[in-house]
Amino acid sequence: MAAGEDPRPHENAAVDRDEVVAEFGRYLRYERDLSPHTVRAYLSDLNSLLDHLDGQLEALDIGTLREWLAEQHGEGKARATLARRTACARTFTAYCHRRGWLPMNPGLMLGSAKAPRPLPAVLDQQQAQAVLDVPSEGDPKELRDQALLELLYATGVRVSELCSLDVDDVDRDRHVIRVMGKGRKERSVPFGLPALRALDRWCIHGRPLWVRAGSGPALFLGVRGGRIDAGTVRRVVHARLKQVEGMPDMGPHGLRHTAATHLLEGGADLRSVQELLGHASLNTTQIYTHVSIERLRAAYRQAHPRA
Repeated sequence: MAAGEDPRPHENAAVDRDEVVAEFGRYLRYERDLSPHTVRAYLSDLNSLLDHLDGQLEALDIGTLREWLAEQHGEGKARATLARRTACARTFTAYCHRRGWLPMNPGLMLGSAKAPRPLPAVLDQQQAQAVLDVPSEGDPKELRDQALLELLYATGVRVSELCSLDVDDVDRDRHVIRVMGKGRKERSVPFGLPALRALDRWCIHGRPLWVRAGSGPALFLGVRGGRIDAGTVRRVVHARLKQVEGMPDMGPHGLRHTAATHLLEGGADLRSVQELLGHASLNTTQIYTHVSIERLRAAYRQAHPRA
């Protein structure tokens, strides 16, 4: 019997395509607890695969999987996209096998495509200080923008985590925020005095002017009083970097990279940085050690007479 084959007779493979997509989506959301962004991406990948199969799920085997991925490669899809689609295919075939829609799991024979791990762009410490030291006139928008920029750099939280913060998630006495990360894992992340001062100015002088009946407990608000969204935060970060001459263009994730790099350069150990960032795997955090080494090499080449 082939590896991964189920000796029990499987159910009729001629299942409805819409039913397959809907049920796989529910599985991803409620059993795998994946983020909405990942679910959307996986369902897009699944529809591409089903298009390749002309909707005939029973035609799904290792050969058609490889043909589909080769087709994607031929269309010039990025390696990161191919890696995600490979992961989606393996998750989907395992799910179909468990449901009895496939007699065996062809995804077991599918190799894992690895996405490239480019070094993230980061600000140096002088650049970060220049970005955060832009003077403001104290109107609510400027107070909010300064507070969220300080908090992004101080904590390295993801933009989605920042947007979901409530007022009560800030522990002013302990200088800690309570963050709900990926997989609904809660963690506590410390921040410093500059971020605390910026948060206090926003909460005392800015937020009360924007609060509306539907604002709820959201820490950061939009101009209409609702919870701030990720798009607004990205625009704030890009706009601030444009204000400072010579700054590279980056979004909130660039500030997350910057915070992690500066922590390591300041002597923080890798495990602590992993915990602060909410990385499930230490391998994800290790990319920041490469950033620091590359910066060290660049400084050496520039400064050492025999570099």
